[in-house]
Amino acid sequence: MAWDFSTESEFEEKLAWMRGFIDDEILPLETLELSYDEVLSVIRPLQDEVKTRGLWAAHLPPSLGGMGFGQVKLGLMHEILGKSAFAPVVFGNNAPDSGNAELLAVGIESSGREDQRSKWLQPLLDGKLRSAFSMTEPDTAGSDPTLLSTSAVRDGDEYVINGRKWFTTNGSVADFLIVMAVTNPDVHPYEGSSMIVVPVETAGVQIVRDVQSMEDPTAPFKKFGNHAEIVYEDVRVPVENLIGKEGEGFVLAQARLGPGRIHHCMRWLGQSRRAFDMMCERAVSRYAHGSMLSEKQTVMNWVADSAAEMQAARLMTLQAAWKIDTQGAAAARIEIAMIKYYGAGVLYNVIDRAIQVHGALGYSCDLPLEAMYRAARSARIYDGPDEVHRQTVARRTLRNYSPKEVPSEHIPTRRDAAKRKFAELLTTLDN
Repeated sequence: MAWDFSTESEFEEKLAWMRGFIDDEILPLETLELSYDEVLSVIRPLQDEVKTRGLWAAHLPPSLGGMGFGQVKLGLMHEILGKSAFAPVVFGNNAPDSGNAELLAVGIESSGREDQRSKWLQPLLDGKLRSAFSMTEPDTAGSDPTLLSTSAVRDGDEYVINGRKWFTTNGSVADFLIVMAVTNPDVHPYEGSSMIVVPVETAGVQIVRDVQSMEDPTAPFKKFGNHAEIVYEDVRVPVENLIGKEGEGFVLAQARLGPGRIHHCMRWLGQSRRAFDMMCERAVSRYAHGSMLSEKQTVMNWVADSAAEMQAARLMTLQAAWKIDTQGAAAARIEIAMIKYYGAGVLYNVIDRAIQVHGALGYSCDLPLEAMYRAARSARIYDGPDEVHRQTVARRTLRNYSPKEVPSEHIPTRRDAAKRKFAELLTTLDN
């Protein structure tokens, strides 16, 4: 089956509008020092314009107020949105709210709990509530979620949750948390965990701190992407807060993370392109040691390597998106895993080269490259470290091979025949 990444002309017009909108309206916001409330007030008119254009929350089906775009179209959109950390918020598909909305939608379809639609899902889609995804724990390996220790024990019509989480994105500014916890420790780990909605004001929920990281904890935009440490101590929530069915935690997590990784990778390409453009502009503008930087062989190699790596990552990502659209996320597990670690490496490499070409200016905070560089380092860790995804690719690839049978008796080879001929020749010469 031939790959097809083409889209209709009407959608291409939407992409063209997005490029101009982000350059003219969103990128300038990065230079402003605004509080969280000020940011919301500034971007609200921009969000209204996005809704008017029919591009709001485009990852969702029409029944939830989205456009029902497939992964190829969403990938092309996210490539553009990746230029700025503000852009996903303006377009209503910022993490973790976008993934959590999809999670709730899948859960409602599975369980039939329509009350969750009006209580959590629709307010989230309308921007009236904010959410957080609480899975990673400080005392268990995040790369192996089968080791989760946070428990949710049923007590009558309630779950009692105990545990400690961290890197809960948006945790300290969210209205509700989606907590992954062990509901049945006596079955296989893949069948014993569930996801539960926990309102942040519930008794026993303790927001310990925002975990400082390399991603510049002092930046104003941190309000949209902090990473909280949270203690859950005898937290009681109604059984009705269960998402989907009990024991479906891993199934829901895969449904959430697979397509989400496509969007991550395409946003990384947007960031890469921004760094690449800056590198090329610098190369043709800066004179040193008798010529422009663009005439130095090393810089030319960086430009060529970056262009090739970005193109490869883009085609790999679009092919994975196409496979999800045509065959489903489960069929694209190898492709998704490959783009996750390959795309993260390309992002890091291109930004690193752009900084080098800019010299001291690139290292300074006068340009966005240094912040992009620190953020790029996290791409090799979150949503699964590179090593886990490489292992997935290797294991699934090797399943297609079987051991070669070694015959019990030696089978003559061409080398054996050559040796025999050579021996005969020596014998002839001796005679």
